[in-house]
Amino acid sequence: MRKHLQEIPASVMNTTTKLSSWSWDAKKSSDLLCGMGVTPMERDPPDTENTPLDQILQMTPPQKRQKQKEKNDGFFIARRARTSRLSQPVISWDSLPDELLLGIFSYLHLTDLLRASRVCKRWNRLSCDESLWHSVDLTGKHLANGGIGNVLSLGVVVLRCPRSCLGEPLFKHVRPLRLQHADLSNCTVSTDALESIISRCHNLHNLSLEGLQLSDTIVCAIAQNPDLKRLNLCGCSGFTPESLTQMLKSCTSLEELNLSWCDFTADHVKSAVDNFPTGLTQLNFSGYRQNLEIADVEMLLQRCPDLINLDLSDSVLLTADCFPAFHQLRLQHLGLSRCYQITPATLLDLGKLLHLKTLSVFGIVTDNALQVLKESFPHIKINGSLFSTIARPTTGSKKNRDIWGIKCKLSLNRTDL
Repeated sequence: MRKHLQEIPASVMNTTTKLSSWSWDAKKSSDLLCGMGVTPMERDPPDTENTPLDQILQMTPPQKRQKQKEKNDGFFIARRARTSRLSQPVISWDSLPDELLLGIFSYLHLTDLLRASRVCKRWNRLSCDESLWHSVDLTGKHLANGGIGNVLSLGVVVLRCPRSCLGEPLFKHVRPLRLQHADLSNCTVSTDALESIISRCHNLHNLSLEGLQLSDTIVCAIAQNPDLKRLNLCGCSGFTPESLTQMLKSCTSLEELNLSWCDFTADHVKSAVDNFPTGLTQLNFSGYRQNLEIADVEMLLQRCPDLINLDLSDSVLLTADCFPAFHQLRLQHLGLSRCYQITPATLLDLGKLLHLKTLSVFGIVTDNALQVLKESFPHIKINGSLFSTIARPTTGSKKNRDIWGIKCKLSLNRTDL
C-alpha cells in the first residue's frame, strides 16, 4: 500500500507593533528649527506605521503546496518543508554608545541634524553636542529672531555667514561665546544685535565686519579680544576716533588689518596712524583721498617696521617724496593705485626695493608706461590683482567656501558636504 506523504505548510504569526508617541518637550529643538528657517519634521499617522516584520509579510507571497513527484520505483517522495532560519540578533539604537551616535551625526546635513534632535531626549542631547557645531556656514541665509543666538549658544567656534539677514539673537544667558573666527561681512543686522554678539566674544582670532554700521560700543567690544590677529573693517562707519584708539591700543596681537574706505575724518586717520600695533605685517589703509598725507605715511612706517604688505591706494596727497620711507622696510607687496600725484617716471625708483614681488599702480600709468615698467622690473608682477586680500576671510574663486583657510563643515547647502 502506498503511503502518501504530504507537506504541511508552516503557519506564521503576524505580529504588529505600534510605535508610541514621544512625551517630552521638544521646545528647544523646535525653536532652533524655526530660527534657522527649517520646517519641523511631521510625524506619520499611526495607521501608516508598520514594523519591519509586517512589511516583510506583505511582500512575501503565500507558500505554494509542494507537488508530489512519482518515481519509477513506485515510491512517492515529498520534499520537506524548509525550516525557517533563526532570526538574526537585532541591534537597537538605544544600545549604541554616545560616541558612535555622535560619529553618525557628524555626517548629517544641518537640516537633518535639527530634525534628528526631535526624535527622542537622548538624540536631542547628542545633537546639541559642541563637537557637531564646531564650524557652521550660513552664507546668504535668513535667520529669524533667536536663530543666530541659538546657533552660537551651541558652542560654534567658526561662523561664516556673509550676506545673511540676521534677526535679534535673543540670548538666554550672559556667558561668553566660544566664537574664534567670524565672518559677518555685508550682513543685514541691526547695531544692537551685532553689539549683543560681539560683546560676548572674548577669544576672537579672526573677525570680518566689512561694510557694516558699527558703534563705539561694538568697537570697544572688539578691544576685549587681546588675541585678535586679523581684523577686517573695510567700509565700516559709525564710531569715533576715541573708540578706534582704544581698540588699536588693546589689540596688540594684530598682524593683518584692513581699515580701507571707512567713514574716516582727519582725526580718525591721525588716531590710527599714532596707534597702529607695532607688530603689523599687512595693512590696507587705502581710500583716504584728502586725509592721508606724506607725514602720516612716514609715521606709519616708523611704527610698523615689519610691514611686508601695504596698500595706500586712492590717497591723492601722496607723492614720490614718501618713497625713501619704503626703502626702510622689506616690502613684498605695495599698492599705490590712483595716487595721481605719483608719475610713471618716479615709479622707476621702486625697482630698488629688492624684496618687492607685486606692485599695483592702476590709474596712474598708461599702457606704454606699463610695458616699460614690466620690462624694467621683470622680477615684479605689476597690476596682477584688482583687489586687496589683506585680512579678508575669503579670496579667489567663488567656489572657495573657506574663511582664513578654515573649512566650515556644517552647512545648509547640501552641495558643501
